[in-house]
Amino acid sequence: MINVEDGKTPNPKPEHPGTPTILLAKVRTNLSFQSKWSELNGAMGDLGTYIPIILALALANGLDLGTTLIFTGVYNILTGALFGVPMPVQPMKSIAAVAISSGPDFAVPEIMAAGICTSAVLFFLGATRLMQLAYKLIPLPVVRGIQLSQGLSFAMTAVKYIRNDQDLAKGKSLGQRSWLGLDGLLLAIIATIFIVVINGAGEEEEDNNELAHVGSGEEQRRRRGRRWRRLLVSVPSAVFVFLLGIILAMIRKPSAVKELKPGPSAVHVMRISKHAWKEGFIKGAVPQIPLSVLNSVIAVCKLSADLFPDKPEATATSVSVTVGLMNLVGCWFGAMPCCHGAGGLAGQYKFGGRSGGCVAVLGAAKLVVGVVLGGSMLRVLVEFPVGLLGVLLLFAGVELAMAARDMASKEEAFVMLLCAAASLVGSSAALGFVCGIVAHLLLVHTWWWTK
Repeated sequence: MINVEDGKTPNPKPEHPGTPTILLAKVRTNLSFQSKWSELNGAMGDLGTYIPIILALALANGLDLGTTLIFTGVYNILTGALFGVPMPVQPMKSIAAVAISSGPDFAVPEIMAAGICTSAVLFFLGATRLMQLAYKLIPLPVVRGIQLSQGLSFAMTAVKYIRNDQDLAKGKSLGQRSWLGLDGLLLAIIATIFIVVINGAGEEEEDNNELAHVGSGEEQRRRRGRRWRRLLVSVPSAVFVFLLGIILAMIRKPSAVKELKPGPSAVHVMRISKHAWKEGFIKGAVPQIPLSVLNSVIAVCKLSADLFPDKPEATATSVSVTVGLMNLVGCWFGAMPCCHGAGGLAGQYKFGGRSGGCVAVLGAAKLVVGVVLGGSMLRVLVEFPVGLLGVLLLFAGVELAMAARDMASKEEAFVMLLCAAASLVGSSAALGFVCGIVAHLLLVHTWWWTK
């Protein structure tokens, strides 16, 4: 249509962006870094859990490291793009514990059967939105108890890694670690002090309104202190510790570098017998399902909401479905059963991870190593100083346990501590959950009766 006054064709009305454009913009936002070094540092925050378990499964049960690196790398990239937070990809710990303790009797087919069965249940709970209902109904003190127990369990395992030599293939602690050496106690202590100095306790930023009420001299001093803290936090402490570990691993066994072979591992579809399905479900899936529901879905969603209240993507439904889909695909090709975890999220947040780009970078690194070196990378990782892995795991556990500091009343603290104690003593998140729910219901009933 021609404008009569100026003879020009009016500008067409702007079109609404299509769905692919909106999704692409959303992915770009989710993967964008807030701070380059902080995000790279945060990517190292979950390796204290990831590396020991995959090493143990590879050494004791014949898990193919190259296949696991490729699939978990893809999981990391997709997870970062979907959720926009440093959502971790962790091993299913209960299945791993059963496999390591059983040795050849619980081989790769049994491990994969356990992962598939667990993931089928989680996918069903997510697809039917029953997981979202559980997320809303489970009391916060019970969730905090699970987080506290998991955090303390990580921290205690980390102290064992630091203090004692480890036989990862058998999941056992050996004699006390020597003070000196390339994996000595002194090295782990220095790394711990270094991270504490750099990262501190993760103190919250001071409120600007608070600074406005202090004198000009005091205000300048505090602002200088905040600038120094920001400068220290920008130092990638976890990256330095991990790179130091790789260098020391090469020094400990120089021949391991020569044993590296180019090319990915051969990928094939798993053949799972009836016996493997039975053993995998009874020994692996049954103890793993409660842990995955409570820690890999409920607790991680609560923690994500606490740390990233402006990013609502990590719902109980979406997290449960993604855990299900990951393993319903990957386990058929021999990839380690994986889940999300509150401990990994806490660890990556502790070291600076604030976006999905944090885990996407980690996933890209895993993918490249898996494609370029495949399972031969095991020869180098076996020599990685376990004490340094313990240091990374220690800070992840402490950060997760600190999520429980928001209990406002004595009743909430009682339920949380009872739940945590039962989980730790019984080594079962399900037992702690039952104890916490019973205590919560009794306290609520008593309150109504007295009122």
